[in-house]
Amino acid sequence: MENTSVSSFTLTAYIVVEPHKQGLFALFLLIYFMIVALNIQLIAVISRQKQLHQAMNVFTCNLSLNEIYGSTALLPATLSLLMSDSHEISVQGCKTQVVFLHTYASVEFSILAVMGYDRYIAVCYPLHYHSVMTVSKIRLLLCLPWVYSWLIFMSYFSLTLQLEFCGRSLHKLYCVNFELVKNSCTSSPHISVVGLLLILLLVAPQLLMILFSYMKIIRVCLKLSKESRRKVINTCFPHLISVANYTLGSLFEIVQTRFDMSKMPQESRIFLSLYFIMIPTITNPVVYGFGNQLIRVHILKFYFRFQRQRCTVESILAYCITAWYASCTREEQKALQGVIKMAQNIVGTQLPAIQDIHQA
Repeated sequence: MENTSVSSFTLTAYIVVEPHKQGLFALFLLIYFMIVALNIQLIAVISRQKQLHQAMNVFTCNLSLNEIYGSTALLPATLSLLMSDSHEISVQGCKTQVVFLHTYASVEFSILAVMGYDRYIAVCYPLHYHSVMTVSKIRLLLCLPWVYSWLIFMSYFSLTLQLEFCGRSLHKLYCVNFELVKNSCTSSPHISVVGLLLILLLVAPQLLMILFSYMKIIRVCLKLSKESRRKVINTCFPHLISVANYTLGSLFEIVQTRFDMSKMPQESRIFLSLYFIMIPTITNPVVYGFGNQLIRVHILKFYFRFQRQRCTVESILAYCITAWYASCTREEQKALQGVIKMAQNIVGTQLPAIQDIHQA
């Protein structure tokens, strides 16, 4: 390898998907719009409703903000490179993407650890929850994942910034630090070793916090009644889904980056490399938006706002239907019973039959 510094890298994974680039462009564009729309919707609903200004929901907004940040670091560049003939990215552009994607990954896991801590306080110390989760502490826990992740990663990435690059090929759809190091003009085994230590710093504390939180929660659950246990499971379920989903995707990426995966079909490797940033960023706003009854109610109200049925739903919920129900035909009464079912989905609880409401 000649000791000549290059000005750009070629992302060779795009050659594999070249025959399908138009379809992938449309798919990735749709996914990006979905990610942004779903997460902005969740942030907007929580921020506009004062009754949703609880610590867990505020942390959920922080998670959604990070998912917009991470997907924006990946997908616009991916869309551009898909339609490019050379599939090249400048060295500076590649370094910038490395910073954004790695900090996204670290911030995501850190926020999930904070949310695990919040569930631990809520379940194990419910009477002291508001005295523990004060406004100042919530602000600290909002900033901590970002500050911690940026400080730790940039301390490590400063080693990569000192390198000159002679290789031009990155066998990925996007830039990662380990691929940059492999293309340096000089052998840099110390950076690889420091990178392994970095993974421990950016994963181990958060993982220990999540494990500790749920060990304590399980211990408390064993002492609760069946009904109370069900409520605890319902409040923790969205967080558990998010942790499992993101951990699985991150594990795929770490294994692919650090080990020889040449025996696996390249198409499968490409899909798994995108999992950690594309799947959680879509599923998390859905899980948190529809897994929380109060948030679900406000989201559904938003969608029904411009529909005629909204007035009927509100009338049923307010028990004002008695004023005009008697004048309805039998067919209209059957239709109204269908609206009752829709109202049940909005409020998340069983409602009485239309005849019972009228006769009350």
